[in-house]
Amino acid sequence: MGLGLLASRTLKSSRILHSQYSRFRPIVTKSELQSPDASSAAAAAPQPETTPSPPKKPVGGARIHVTNPDDAIEVSVDGFPVKIPKGMTVLQACEIAGVDIPRFCYHSRLSIAGNCRMCLVEVEKSPKPVASCAMPALPGMKIKTDTPLAKKACEGVIEFLLMNHPLDCPICDQGGECDLQDQSMAFGSDRGRFTEMKRSVVDKNLGPLVKTVMTRCIQCTRCVRFATEVAGVQDLGMLGRGSGEEIGTYVEKLMTSELSGNVIDICPVGALTSKPFAFKARNWELKGTETIDVTDAVGSNIRIDSRGPEVMRILPRLNEDINEEWVSDKTRFCYDGLKRQRLNDPMIRGAHGRFKAVSWRDALAVVAEVALHVKPEEIVGITGQLSDAESMMALKDLLNRMGSNNVWFEGTGTNPSADLRYRYLMNSSIAGLEKADVFLLVGTQPRYEAAMINARIRKTVRASNAKVGSLVLLQTSTMTTSILALGQKHLLRLLKDAILSAQPS
Repeated sequence: MGLGLLASRTLKSSRILHSQYSRFRPIVTKSELQSPDASSAAAAAPQPETTPSPPKKPVGGARIHVTNPDDAIEVSVDGFPVKIPKGMTVLQACEIAGVDIPRFCYHSRLSIAGNCRMCLVEVEKSPKPVASCAMPALPGMKIKTDTPLAKKACEGVIEFLLMNHPLDCPICDQGGECDLQDQSMAFGSDRGRFTEMKRSVVDKNLGPLVKTVMTRCIQCTRCVRFATEVAGVQDLGMLGRGSGEEIGTYVEKLMTSELSGNVIDICPVGALTSKPFAFKARNWELKGTETIDVTDAVGSNIRIDSRGPEVMRILPRLNEDINEEWVSDKTRFCYDGLKRQRLNDPMIRGAHGRFKAVSWRDALAVVAEVALHVKPEEIVGITGQLSDAESMMALKDLLNRMGSNNVWFEGTGTNPSADLRYRYLMNSSIAGLEKADVFLLVGTQPRYEAAMINARIRKTVRASNAKVGSLVLLQTSTMTTSILALGQKHLLRLLKDAILSAQPS
């Protein structure tokens, strides 16, 4: 009681002294001690206004499309005016202004969830911080990202996310390229106050490509939205409520999408990682080489990460005109054929039906022995789609020496030597598929033959309700497709619906 009364009186006395002597300014420099008149005159002189530093460049990945200048609006981000197109969110406005807003659930190619609350910013006349990823930007809006309130909000969100997150960074394959690591260091506190038991979640079996450690999951739902919106499969979902919610498949099943490896890239933590790459290398040990995918005709932009002469993993590169930022599983995981499944030695089937490696001399001796007992017209040479010209010429010379001229090309479609003008004239680009009103699939399965083309078609169908028709019965499709194998009546109906949908209402 006595200490409280003493502190109250001391505080009251200091307030009285401050009010009585508030017109005096304390002397804090040596020059003010030597010439107090000059210092007081300098203090009375009007101070020049400090010009703020010029605005920053847009954050990498910020895409600006202003088709009509009249549709642009002006907002203020940390005191700088920024012009943005109508319909953009506060987070996108900050990116254009050069301010990087932390986020976990937001992804520019997925729908907005707004459940991580990491992107909280302060907006003038708003009673509390707002989620910038879900708040549409309005004309004249004043956005503040560097205030104590916004910093405290981000710090609190990080603390909540780390409550149940295990300390697996030394053994996590995401270490060194983890969003949670980076944002914890940049926006988090230097200590935690949670002392209770952390929860644990049973890992899911999503197949041979994606490894799961669901205890690390922060429920951002990026993987769920990607599977539903981009891949077109309903394999993942959110189960439970509150502290018991988790990402799962509801029933024990594998992830059946040909784009499943992309959930590894978009996962902000180490909950979903590459199973073939598990515990193989750290990202700072790898050397990246930018190149083009050769497993299909799409030409997806990729980056090959290698350590020494060994290819360790393949990642997609951003290219808006071709593959955006996705890549198929065939492209991502084809590198295992360079080492584990590569045939370096000839093999002969033994007595028990198993192959064994032998020398080239022994293998050629077996071939010569068999060839002597076979008629020339019964000998056939088969070449594949990825064979080079020198190998095919060597095969043809060998068959001609043996008296045979039977060379078969393993492939589908027309003659590979045909060079028809319609193959390269009046064709659309891959990005141009988004402007189409109708798609007609003739003898093709785009989901399995060109997964990135299928993803682009599905994106167009979801955005503009474009019509898709097929002249063959598709095995499985990720979009609504009309089967037109019953006659020309269905084809004409498809074209009529496309024309009517393209006309302005």
